[in-house]
Amino acid sequence: MINVVTELTPNPATMKFLPGCPVMADGTADFPSPDAAGGSPLAARLFAVDGVAGVFLGADFVSVAKRGTADWDSLAPTVIEAIAGHFDSGAPVVAAGRNDEAAEAEDDPVVTQIKELLDTRVRPQVALDGGDIVFRGFEDGVVFLSLQGACLGCPSSTATLKMGVENLLTYYLPDVVRVEAVP
Repeated sequence: MINVVTELTPNPATMKFLPGCPVMADGTADFPSPDAAGGSPLAARLFAVDGVAGVFLGADFVSVAKRGTADWDSLAPTVIEAIAGHFDSGAPVVAAGRNDEAAEAEDDPVVTQIKELLDTRVRPQVALDGGDIVFRGFEDGVVFLSLQGACLGCPSSTATLKMGVENLLTYYLPDVVRVEAVP
């Protein structure tokens, strides 16, 4: 029997659920709507819960975003039941080959350094809050990143990008001028 633990995130519309077992063996998966959940039996099960607006899967957690009118006191137990039921069933979390990670970009050494800093210093920290920041591109000194999970729509996400990620990247990499969020 799976024992799912909950954690609050900085985003009041998103809660982090920890099933105590691996969720994604490699990378992350973001399902911003029920239409996107076709590649994940777990996400489809969660979208069947009234009030669920988004699902994000990390290495060892599931972040669930609620609709504005939903209340966590009534929604969380149903989400916990759905997550535990999924893992108890032995069904796959995602269909084979499904992964939302950005494809490996060109062999540009600056891009390689950006990805390394994001992977080692940024992503582990935002995963603690139930989210992820994914590299989407680098052009003319601008790093383009996507916010996922609890980071998407979080009141502190702009500060995280500008004060945290942008300061880190511009400090270590003189070629980086700024950071911008993209969908």
